[in-house]
Amino acid sequence: MDLGLTGKRALITGASRGIGRAIAETLADEGCALAICARGEEALREAAGELRARGVTVYDAVVDVADGAALAAFVHEARDRLGGLDVVVANASAGGGLSGPEQWATSFQTDLLAFVRLADAANDALVRSKGALIAVATTSASDTAPPSGPGSYGAIKAALIHHAAALSRSLAPRGVRVNIVSPGPIEFPGGSWERRRHDKPEFYESIRSRIPKGRLGRPEEVAAAVVFLASPVASFCVGTNLVVDGGFLSRVPF
Repeated sequence: MDLGLTGKRALITGASRGIGRAIAETLADEGCALAICARGEEALREAAGELRARGVTVYDAVVDVADGAALAAFVHEARDRLGGLDVVVANASAGGGLSGPEQWATSFQTDLLAFVRLADAANDALVRSKGALIAVATTSASDTAPPSGPGSYGAIKAALIHHAAALSRSLAPRGVRVNIVSPGPIEFPGGSWERRRHDKPEFYESIRSRIPKGRLGRPEEVAAAVVFLASPVASFCVGTNLVVDGGFLSRVPF
C-alpha cells in the first residue's frame, strides 16, 4: 500500500533509539525528510548518519523536550530547514521508575507539558500543511496492574491521551489530525525491558506470560502504527488511540 508520504516532512522527538528511532527509520523508508532530536548527542548523531544513508534529508539537534524554549526553537528551525512540517510525532518520554515527587514532576514536564508545547509550536505549520500530530502514550495509561502500578508514568500518559483526544476535536476543523498510539511492553537493545529480562527474570516472565502473542513487542511494530496514522491513508482517523500490545490489555475496547 502506498501511504502517500513521499516528499512529506516529519519531526520526531526522542528519535535516537528504540521506538523513536524505528519511527524515524520507517518514515525515512516512506520517503520523508526528517527532523529528529534527543538528549544524548552521540546516539543522536549516529542515528542521523544512518538515516541520511537511507537517502533522505535529516536535520538533527540535541534537545531536552522538558526545556520549553529549546523545544520551540527546534520545531521552528526544523520547519524552516525542511520548508514546512506535515507530520509531528511526540515520542520522547521520561519513562517509568520511581514514584516520588521528583519523578512526578519529571514525567509532567517531559511526557505531558512537552506535548502541549510541541503541539503549540507546530500548530501553524501543521494547519498550513493539513498535517498530522501523533502522541506516543502507553497501555499503562489504562491498566493499574504491573508493570504500571501507582507511579507517575501511567497517570501522566493518561492525561496525555485525554489532552490529545480533546485537541483532535479542536484541530480537525482546521485540517489537522491528532491521534495516539499506545504501545504495550516493547523490548529493544539497551531498553528497560531488556534490562528487566536480565535483572528481574521472574518479573519479566510474568509480564511476557500475560501477552497472548507470547512475546514482547518490537519498536518497528509500534512505528508501523504511528506511520499509518500519520499518513493520508488514515485521513478519517481523528482522536484514535491505537493500542499496539499483542493482546496485553484484557479490557474490552468499547
